[in-house]
Amino acid sequence: MAHPLSLAFLTVFDVGPVDAVRIASRAGYDLVGVRILPAAVSGEPDYPLLTDDRLLKEVQSALADTGVRIADVEIVRLKPENDWALYDRFCDRCAALEARHVLVAGDDPDHARLTESFARFCTMAAARGLTADLEFMPWTAVPNLAAALRIVEGAGCGNGGVLVDALHYDRSETPLEEIASLPRSRVNYVQICDGPDPYDPSDEELIRVARNERLMPGLGGIDLTGLAKAVPEGVTISVEIPHRKLAATIDPLGRAEMALAATKAILRAAGRA
Repeated sequence: MAHPLSLAFLTVFDVGPVDAVRIASRAGYDLVGVRILPAAVSGEPDYPLLTDDRLLKEVQSALADTGVRIADVEIVRLKPENDWALYDRFCDRCAALEARHVLVAGDDPDHARLTESFARFCTMAAARGLTADLEFMPWTAVPNLAAALRIVEGAGCGNGGVLVDALHYDRSETPLEEIASLPRSRVNYVQICDGPDPYDPSDEELIRVARNERLMPGLGGIDLTGLAKAVPEGVTISVEIPHRKLAATIDPLGRAEMALAATKAILRAAGRA
């Protein structure tokens, strides 16, 4: 069963959502990801797609013209205190885009409270036909797959999932066996990229590489073929490869095409083409 392929927001971070949709179509992706809420704690601007109705209509028109669909929308960060009214508006926007998934990060060290917050957001997302996918990242309150799965299972919501990112699986030392044993109902999409090896394990460097220097699949040290074999057949693969230096010399379409070709090569090697 073929994997639908999605062009992640960060791979073409330097274009707006309308251009991202059209680039995804030209490069040959099935889906595209967009960002509506900032991911960084500070220093990242708001994204106009949340409030700009004209831009929303332009994105909807581009989707209709190309046949590309929205895969995931970023990013809900669950903290000790959350702006639930904002998240409600966010989910309305996701529904207007006919998106499938919401990327969720866990920034609350109290896992009982985080589980309650995740359950609340899952309920909010389910009302719009969205999944809520908790991404584990080594520098966050949800540092590995085991922690993410405990929260998702604890929330007990059918639309709750665990988001496996290739870089974070490798840096968190999450075994492939744990990924392969995930319940199919808890895996809605996965993110693929490669990363340098060896690497600096400090939080500062992990964050810097994750946001700025991921590598094309096959050019780093991550066992991506093993990962491709471990994830469920047919699950959407989000191709997430931000590289700021590469963006200075290769245009967004070129990077999207390179990333897609490298990802397809990994899937062929894994028998998942």
